Formats: sequence, structure tokens, C-alpha cells
Amino acid sequence: MKLKRSSRLVDITSYLLQHPHQLISLSFFSDRYESAKSSISEDLAIVKDNFESMGLGRLETLAGAAGGVTYIPCMGGPEAERLLDRLKEELTEKDRLLPGGYLFMTDILGRPEYVNAIGRLIASVYIDEHIDTIMTMETKGIPLAFAVASQRNVPVVVVRRSSKVTEGSTVSINYISGSSKRIQTMVLPRRSLKENSRVLIVDDFMKAGGTMKGMMNLSEEFGAIVVGMAVFVEKEDEQKKLVDHYTSLLKLSITEQTSALKIEYGNVMSQFSNRDNRSGTIN
Repeated sequence: MKLKRSSRLVDITSYLLQHPHQLISLSFFSDRYESAKSSISEDLAIVKDNFESMGLGRLETLAGAAGGVTYIPCMGGPEAERLLDRLKEELTEKDRLLPGGYLFMTDILGRPEYVNAIGRLIASVYIDEHIDTIMTMETKGIPLAFAVASQRNVPVVVVRRSSKVTEGSTVSINYISGSSKRIQTMVLPRRSLKENSRVLIVDDFMKAGGTMKGMMNLSEEFGAIVVGMAVFVEKEDEQKKLVDHYTSLLKLSITEQTSALKIEYGNVMSQFSNRDNRSGTIN
């Protein structure tokens, strides 16, 4: 279909947003719009400038016959702060504190505008990591895992507490819950994860880190490589976490005398600052 530049720009933008981390050749766009490759290159330069100025991400080009353009979604520091401030306000509402020191977040994780934004934020932290798979534990971490996976254009594997007949043969391990110190089991189908896969672990809530540690150990059983761990909310505790080098978006602390909860930034903003200083491209 022959389109004017204004229409091409709208369609190119829409297509790239829907196909992140996918190499798209100039020939594809040239055939799609019945336009010369030189015109498409000019269009992509305009889209690239708009993406970067609006903090939507960046376009990476690969020269040569097999080359093309790849859209890399990301979120800048100021937008991340605005998102976290909104989430802090939501999560400090009354009656969210649950028995056992947990936080009611089901309503937040059920809202696409929040979940998708959180997914883009987490993907931004690991923008320079090669990732093959997003791993999470059933069940509340699943929306976040899929949100991150959609930004990285990679599959999700869901670790379960028991095997299901529909998943075939499985690998199971026992792990110690960091908070309750009880021995628990987690299971993953053998076909879910390939050897040497680079895995990003994502979860909704972390107390002592026992579940995260268990998923790390399970990944090792498959010969996979854990390149990062990210959690929506971590609970501040005097007890040392069982995992290191994780990203937390928010941190929950509880005043024992009054059972009042406080939500603060996790360690994510410091990681954003380090990343922005290295790249020098996103503000």
C-alpha cells in the first residue's frame, strides 16, 4: 500500500512498538509501503529521534544485506520515579497489610496499565543483558513475568509447587523457605528450559529470598544461567536475604508497635542512575 510519510510514520511506530527486540529489515518496510529504502531510512531516523526524546526506547540499526532495525523499549529515570510514586501512593492505603507481613497487591497486579509499566521498568534495568527466558513462581508473579517478557520478546516459564500431568516429565527440587524455614518443593517441566539459557527471574514479593534462591537452584539443574533477579516489592527485614544482586522496585517496612506500613523506593533507582551514566543516552 502506498502511503504518505505522515501515515508511514504512524504505522512504523505502531509496528515497532508491537515487535520489540525483533530485527526488521528495511526491505520489509519498503515492500509494505511501496517506498524506496532511502525514504524508509529517513522515516526511521525521525522515529528514532521521537522515541529517544519521549523516553520510549531506542532504535538500533544493523548494516548490510541481512541488516535492519530493532526497537529496544526502555524507561528513563524520571518516568520510573513517577511510576513508583504512584505505586507507593496506592500501596500505602489502609488495610493492605496482611497477616504474616505480606502486602495485598492483587488489585495492582490486575491493572494492565500498572503491570505493563512495571514490565517496561524491569526490562529497562536489564536492557543491556542478553535474556532468553523470564522465569517466575506461580501465581501472582505471572502477570509481571509476562509484562517483562512482552518487552523483551522472549518466552515465560512458570515454576509450580506441584507437577501437572499435562506438562510431561519434570525436574523438582526441595528448598527452604527463607521466612518460615520450612522445606518446600518447586517443579518445572523438562521441556521448559534449554541448557545455557540466560534467565531473568521475576517475582511479585520477597521476604527473605527463599523462593528466589530456589528458582536459582532449579535453573542450575537445567544448566541455565541466571543473569538477574527482579522483584516488585521486597520486605525490609533484619534477617539477611538469601540472595544478592537483585533489583527491587519498592521496599516495605512495618513498625511492630503500631503495625503501620511504609513503602519506599527499592534499589532500582540507584541501578537506573548507574545505567544512565554508562549509556549517556537516556535521561
